Amino acid sequence: MMPVLSVRGLKVSIHTDDGLASILDDVGLELERGRILGVVGESGCGKSTLIRAVMGILPKGASVDGGEIWFEGENLLAFSEAELNTGVRSSRIGFIPQDPLLALNPVFKVGTQLLEVMRWHAPDDGSRGNARRARHVARLVSLLRRMQVPDPEQALESYPHQFSGGQRQRLLIAAALACAPGLVIADEPTTALDVTTQHQILLLLRELVAEFGISLLFVTHDFGVVAELCDDLCVIYAGQTVETGTVRSILDAPAHPYTRALLACHPDRATSFLGIPGTVPSPFARPSGCLFAPRCLDVRPLCLSARPPQGRSSSGAEVRCVQYA
Repeated sequence: MMPVLSVRGLKVSIHTDDGLASILDDVGLELERGRILGVVGESGCGKSTLIRAVMGILPKGASVDGGEIWFEGENLLAFSEAELNTGVRSSRIGFIPQDPLLALNPVFKVGTQLLEVMRWHAPDDGSRGNARRARHVARLVSLLRRMQVPDPEQALESYPHQFSGGQRQRLLIAAALACAPGLVIADEPTTALDVTTQHQILLLLRELVAEFGISLLFVTHDFGVVAELCDDLCVIYAGQTVETGTVRSILDAPAHPYTRALLACHPDRATSFLGIPGTVPSPFARPSGCLFAPRCLDVRPLCLSARPPQGRSSSGAEVRCVQYA
């Protein structure tokens, strides 16, 4: 079966006043239909850039220097800006942003903002004018009811400040699903929520994936969220994919030293507050060998001289490490 999303050897750099910054350097992942893929890594590892590259919204000065991004059999890198706007963003790929407090405009009613998304990106059902608007309102009311937003009709007539953080995140999930996309990308959507609300949102997302038959690309830094929500996992370090596989196989037997170090930092497993010594290497000066070598406890001479190839662990995960080459 063809994956819904396949990223192959993606390279992205940004021209800055300080020189050329290599943000992504050989990122690869695959997301199957109806599954949830978690993308994990420290801040500065390239997770947000990966999302922006998929959606075609890289910042000014950024360029894709290599690789491919295939979505439902089409290479998104071959699309023009107009084609992405009219035929991909929101209509085929939905997006759930990180901060529900900032994502909604405080001066417009919720209904006005959600209907604007549908006005430009909803599939053409042949209706026009008031009939089309009525269909869109009915769709939103149905979605908000499914999101367990109280009094959906009144919610559309309310302003963002009249909702709690958890309710606003539910509104944004409804917006992401409004145009019936096949893929939804979520950028750490539970970070700004308390743990109780976070758990409710994660349960809701898993139910929606099964109910609507969508695929979900979920970016997070929390392995607890990954264990609760995701089917598959992609670990990114310094702009490179270092380990991919099923969540169960990686959590039970993490192969890459970076994956093991990240898991050791989780509160459920941590034995100290030391974390991982060192920092993510600068995008202006990457090490010549393995990018994780300066921080790795299992470093070997070969790690310092050459970039490690992809290998496979005993659990079946793909690993970028000389131990599995």
